[in-house]
Amino acid sequence: MSDATEKPAGGQFRLLGKRRFGPLFLTQFLGAFNDNLFKNALVVLVTFQSAQWTSMRPEILANLAAGLFILPFFFFSATAGQLADKYDKAMLARLTKLLEVGIMLVAIAGFLLHSLALLLSALFLLGFQATIFGPVKYAILPQHLREEELVGANAQVEAGTFVAILIGTLAGGLLAGAGVDAVWIAMAGFAVAVAGYLASRNIPEAPPPAPELVVNVNPLSETWRNIGFARGEPDGLPVDPRHLLVLALRCAVPRAASAYGKIVLGGGEGAVTLLLAVFTVGIGVGSLLCERLSARHVELGLVPLGSIGLTIFGLDLALASMALPPVTGELPVTALLGQSAVWRVLADLLLLLGMFGGFFIVPLYALVQLRSTTDKRARIIAANNIINAFSWWSGRLPPPPCSPGGCRSRCCSRSPPSAMPLSPSSSTGWCPSSCCASWRGC
Repeated sequence: MSDATEKPAGGQFRLLGKRRFGPLFLTQFLGAFNDNLFKNALVVLVTFQSAQWTSMRPEILANLAAGLFILPFFFFSATAGQLADKYDKAMLARLTKLLEVGIMLVAIAGFLLHSLALLLSALFLLGFQATIFGPVKYAILPQHLREEELVGANAQVEAGTFVAILIGTLAGGLLAGAGVDAVWIAMAGFAVAVAGYLASRNIPEAPPPAPELVVNVNPLSETWRNIGFARGEPDGLPVDPRHLLVLALRCAVPRAASAYGKIVLGGGEGAVTLLLAVFTVGIGVGSLLCERLSARHVELGLVPLGSIGLTIFGLDLALASMALPPVTGELPVTALLGQSAVWRVLADLLLLLGMFGGFFIVPLYALVQLRSTTDKRARIIAANNIINAFSWWSGRLPPPPCSPGGCRSRCCSRSPPSAMPLSPSSSTGWCPSSCCASWRGC
C-alpha cells in the first residue's frame, strides 16, 4: 500500500489507477460480466432449443438454471465469510479466479458433449465461485483504502457490477440468439476468466485478521451465528429490513423489464434493452453521486433520502404506467420515444431504483465496512450476502399462472418469443409467464 498515505486528489475515479483498488475492480467487473454472459446464453439456448437438450419444459429449465446459480449463496456464504477472515483475501481472490477458469473448461466440455448436466453443473459452480468471492471483494476494501475513500470505492463497485451485468446479459442473449456456436460463447467466457485471473494477480496482499479461526463447516449453525454478528452483538450491525426490500425490488426490475417493455409499453426487444440501460445508468449515477454528496465520508443521511425517493418515484411510475396509451402493436424504440408518457416512465425508472437506490445501498455497504469489527468483517458481509440472496429469490417469485381461458395478450405465440420464463397457454401455445402478471396482459 505504497500510495495509501497520499492525500486524495481528483475525482473518485482516481482510485481506478491505484493498485490497491484498480485490479480488484477489474477482477470483479470481469467476473460479473462472465457470470451473466454464460448464464443468459445458456438460458436462451435451452429456451429456444429445449427439444435438443431435454424433455423438460423450457420455463422449468430457465428457472432451474437461475435457481442453481443462486443456491450456493444460501449454503456457502457462511463458509466464504470464515475463509475471508482466516486467509489472505488477495490469495482467495486469485484462487476463485483460477476456479472460474476451470469452470469455463467444464462449460466448453458441456457444449462439446452436448451435456445439459455439465452445463448446469458449470452454472452451479459459477454461483459457488461468486459466493466465495463476495465477502473477499467487500471486506478487502477497508484494508487497502482510507475511510474517506470507502464511499467512492463502493460506489464504483456497485455501478461497475450493474454495468457488467447489463453488458453480459445483453451479450449472452444476442450471441445465443444470433446463432453463434455455443462452444465459441464458452470460449469467450474462458478468455474473460483468464483475464480476470491476470487482473487478480495484481491485488495487493491483505493479511488475514483472524488466522486462528476454526472454520465451522455446518452452514446452518454458522449462518445463524453470522446473522447474529450482524443483528446486534456489540461488534455487529443491525440488519435493516428496508435494505432487504430495496434489494428485492432491484432484483425484480431486470426480470420485469421484459414483460413491462412488451406488454405495457408495447415495444420489442429494443424497448427492453432501453429499460435495462436506463435502469443501469440510474444505478451508476446514484452510486457515484454518493461520494460527492457525502463529502467523501460515510453519510447515513443519504439513506432516508433514498427511501423518500424510492417512495415518490415508485408511486409516479405506477401512475405513469396507467396513463400510457393502449397497446395496439409492437412499436420501434423511435416511436416509443415520441410519446411524452414514455419519457416520464424512463425518468421514474432512472430515479426510482437507479439513483435513489444507489443513495440507499452504497452508504450502508460503507457503514458495514467501517464499523464492523475487523476480525468478523467478512463474516458480517457474508450474512449480508445471505440476505441479498433471499432478496434476489423473493424478487423472482413466479407470477400467477395463465387463466384457464388462455392468454389474450399479443405476446403469446406458437413458439417461445423470448428468454423469459414461459408458461403453457391453453389457447395459443406459449406465453411469457410475466405477461400474465400484468394488468394489461392476460
